[in-house]
Amino acid sequence: MATESLSISEARLVALRAQGLAGAKLKDPASMLRALGAVQLDTISVLARTHLLVAWSRLGPIASDKVEAAYWSPAAPTSFEYWAHAACIIPIQRWPTFEFRRRAARLRKRRWHRLEDPERAIELVRSRLVSDGPLLASDLGGTTRGGPWWDWTEAKIAVETLIDTGEVVCVARRGWRRVYDLAERAIPAELLEVELSDYDCRLALVREAARSLGVATIQDLGRHHKMTIAEVKEVFADADLTQVTVEGSDRPWYATRAALEGLASPARVRTTLLSPFDSLLWERPFVERLFGYVHRLEAYVPRPMRVHGYYAMPILAGTEIIGAVDPAKAKDTLVVRHISLTGASAVPQAAIALANAASWINAAGIQLERVTPEPLRTPLQGALAGRIRTEAS
Repeated sequence: MATESLSISEARLVALRAQGLAGAKLKDPASMLRALGAVQLDTISVLARTHLLVAWSRLGPIASDKVEAAYWSPAAPTSFEYWAHAACIIPIQRWPTFEFRRRAARLRKRRWHRLEDPERAIELVRSRLVSDGPLLASDLGGTTRGGPWWDWTEAKIAVETLIDTGEVVCVARRGWRRVYDLAERAIPAELLEVELSDYDCRLALVREAARSLGVATIQDLGRHHKMTIAEVKEVFADADLTQVTVEGSDRPWYATRAALEGLASPARVRTTLLSPFDSLLWERPFVERLFGYVHRLEAYVPRPMRVHGYYAMPILAGTEIIGAVDPAKAKDTLVVRHISLTGASAVPQAAIALANAASWINAAGIQLERVTPEPLRTPLQGALAGRIRTEAS
């Protein structure tokens, strides 16, 4: 296996190209989804939900309804929701790739939620979907019993069990609620007929991870779709990857030939905020090794222990992450609850990212609350002044 050497800037550029954040601009949300392979979903919404932020970071100020329509086509399913790295929107063409997980779920027969009479509960849901689908969980009997969010109703447990096994598919989100339908109705017949072995499924996911990450270690390739190192190593010889060395790292890295050859073409890198759930950031060790940035979702960290803030969005500029912003929206103002920057040189690019975010959410001004380091407040206000109205906290 030939070994090539990449500088840290080249390695970052390979990753950013693979993620649609550098090089030729992606055309629309549908092509973006196909390029990324999966877009994560999450309940937290600050400026917008993460699946919308991912599109904005790559495509610019595209209307949210256009993004939703591309993800969940009203004419015919173009995607489905399933567990990839986490709960993700996945292109419909990749339905066969996850058969090994559906097969494992069928062998397991149940999820961690318990049903008193599994066969009866599942049959009730199945028969409702046959006769009346597609349906929301509320149509099937509700989501929770009134307790914590995980205290699901029997109908909700049953339909999610059928999602796990592949008999039912989530074909859309309506008001953030899942829309369920039978796979035999929602998935094109030619995809349902594809039968991949566990080996072929894992090989496809390793290749997909390599294409999406651009350059990665074996550990990164596994974590991208929550596969074990043993599962990756089982199929690795057939993945057609080139070994590379990355400046500053003593680990072996791997990339596709196409990704390496792409370095010969000029690339414009976006200056933007990234969702904390952006696929570039899925694996903290990958981000830290490649960008020197310690990424942590601090929404679940006690307030006194937070470094950047509740929903810290990294700021990408060129091939560097130059800081993070903890944003909020109050009426017609983008509130910067905290912005932390790597230094004075980061100020102009941070101002561009903030102004673009304010424009996207139709904010008339930006309110700066906490700035770290504090001496950068004045130059940041100056950099923003020519772009959008700013207010001191």
